[in-house]
Amino acid sequence: MSTRTVIRGGLVVTASDEIHADVLIEDGRIAALAASGTPAAGAWTAERVIDATGKYVIPGGVDVHTHMELPFGGTSASDTFETGTRAAAWGGTTTIVDFAVQSVGRSLRDGLDAWHAKAEGNCAIDYGFHMIVSDVNQDTLKEMDLLVEEGVTSFKQFMAYPGVFYSDDGQILRAMQRSADNGGLIMMHAENGIAIDVLVEQALARGETDPRYHGEVRKALLEAEATHRAIKLAQVAGAPLYVVHVSAMEAVVELARARDEGLNVFGETCPQYLFLSTDNLAEPGFEGSKYVCSTPLRPKEHQAKLWQGLRTNDLQVVSTDHCPFCFVGQKELGRGDFSKIPNGLPGVENRMDLLHQAVVDGHISRRRWIEIACATPARMFGMYPKKGTIAPGADADVVIYDPHAEQVVSAETHHMNVDYSAYEGRRLTGRVETVLSRGELVITEREYTGHAGHGAYTPRSTCQYLN
Repeated sequence: MSTRTVIRGGLVVTASDEIHADVLIEDGRIAALAASGTPAAGAWTAERVIDATGKYVIPGGVDVHTHMELPFGGTSASDTFETGTRAAAWGGTTTIVDFAVQSVGRSLRDGLDAWHAKAEGNCAIDYGFHMIVSDVNQDTLKEMDLLVEEGVTSFKQFMAYPGVFYSDDGQILRAMQRSADNGGLIMMHAENGIAIDVLVEQALARGETDPRYHGEVRKALLEAEATHRAIKLAQVAGAPLYVVHVSAMEAVVELARARDEGLNVFGETCPQYLFLSTDNLAEPGFEGSKYVCSTPLRPKEHQAKLWQGLRTNDLQVVSTDHCPFCFVGQKELGRGDFSKIPNGLPGVENRMDLLHQAVVDGHISRRRWIEIACATPARMFGMYPKKGTIAPGADADVVIYDPHAEQVVSAETHHMNVDYSAYEGRRLTGRVETVLSRGELVITEREYTGHAGHGAYTPRSTCQYLN
C-alpha cells in the first residue's frame, strides 16, 4: 500500500498551466490539486508531506528515445536497464520508451521478448518499447498488427546502416501501409545510408580517418533528402510519420513544409544537436570520438533553426537517443577509422536540466519545456494523461525541481554507466531535488531511494495527435 503524500507550496508547471498549488497523492496517483493556502488544501492530511516552497512541481520527464544494452558496432551500449533507468531518475525522467530490435531473419516477437527479458525486474522507473523493424516481410507485417494490439504501437525503420538495420523504399512503403491500417506510428531514422557509405569509403581512401570526418560524410543534405523521401512515402501510404533525432536545418524545412500541407508528420530533436556542434567532433586527439552519433552533430548555425522549430512546433519532442559507449575500450574501437567508432552519446540524465537551461537562456518558455519533454512525448506515444502531466487520475510521477540551484555537469558526479560526459564542465542553473514514480520516492532530496524492479512495463495506446 503506497503512502499518502502531500506536496505543499510549489509552483505546479504543466504544458498548459502554472499555478501555486498543493498536490495530493494517493495509491500511486494524483488525487487532487488545490491552490496553496486555501482551506481545501489545508484540510489534507498525509503520512508524508513534502515542502516545495520556492520550487517547481513538474511531471516526470518522458524520454521516448533510449537504447539501453543495445548491441551495436561489435559492442553494446554501456548502460543496462538498471543503471540507465537509475540515471534517468536522477535527471528527473520517470518514463523511458526503449527500442526492442528485430534481427534480420528473426521475428518481431523474438526481439520484443529479448528486450522484455533485459528490462523486467531491473528498472527503477516505468518503461515501454518501440519495435525496430529490420526485416520487412509478410510475417513481419502481420506481427505489426499483433504488437499494436498489445501496446507496442510504434515501429522504427532505418534509411541508414546498410547491412544492419537498413530498409529500402519498398520495405518502408509496405510497413507504412500496414501502420496506416493498424494505427501504429512509423519512426524514421532519415539519412541516405547508401550514399553515405560511398562518401565514407572515399574519405577513408583519402586517409581522412579522424572523428570529425564522421560529421563531414553524413551530410545535412542527405538527412534532408531522406526526410523528404520518408515524408513522400508516408503520404503515398496515407500513414503518419515521426522523424527521429533531427539535426539539420534543411531537414527542419522539409518537416515544416509537410506540416504546412496538413500532413501528420512529426519531428524530434535531441539535446546534443541543441547544445553541441561539429566543434566537439573536431576536438584534438581522439576526443572527438566521444561525440560521434548519427545523425551527426552539425555546425553551430543549425542550432538556431532547431530552437525555432521547437518554438513554432515544427519540432514537437526532445528525446535523448541515449546510447552510451565508454571512451576507453569502446569509442577507441574506431582509432584510425572513424567508421568503426560506435555511434551514440550518453544523455538520459542531462535532458531535463539542459532544457531548463534553455528556459533560463530564453529559448523556450517554462510550459514549453514541460510540453516538449513530458506532455507531447506522452501524447505522441499513447501514454497521456497517465504520463506527462499533473492532474487528477494521472500517475504520480512528480519531480520537485529547484530552479535556482547551480550545478556543473561532470562524469565524476553523473550516474550513467559511462566514463565521460558529453557536457563536461557545463554550468547549468536548475536541478532535480526529489523524484516520485507512481507515488514512491526514487530520489529523495538528492539521495537515491529507489530500487531495481519498481519500474513497471507500460503498454501504450496509439498516437494521440492523428487527424
